[in-house]
Amino acid sequence: MKKPYLIEFDGIGAPEIGFISVAESSGALPFEVQRIFWTYGTPESIVRGRHAHYQTEQIIIAVAGRILVTTEQANGTIEVFVLEKPSQGVYVPPNVWHTMQYSKGAVQMVLASTAYQEADYIRDYAEFKSIWG
Repeated sequence: MKKPYLIEFDGIGAPEIGFISVAESSGALPFEVQRIFWTYGTPESIVRGRHAHYQTEQIIIAVAGRILVTTEQANGTIEVFVLEKPSQGVYVPPNVWHTMQYSKGAVQMVLASTAYQEADYIRDYAEFKSIWG
């Protein structure tokens, strides 16, 4: 079974001119991207995510600010990833429960392996545990 891990994207540039990071399917991406979405304006007190996927793989990137990504694998392993550089992302495989909490002004971008399908989501934690736990 796949597990979550941190991905480092090359940061090309210099402080005096700025940087660019690139995500290409021939590079650090473990899947072909089918959907890209982003979240912003999320209050610091809100925890988003709170779900797992049957099929979808994701890479979560903090384009701005800091995002705490907490993952729980089917075997109960819990990890917390602190994303605060736009050149880093966390890979979240299918069947992994995940939540995100944001600093003020944080912008999250997600690269997903599938188009949106509500049937792919497990939104109830007890259901997640009964299926994968």
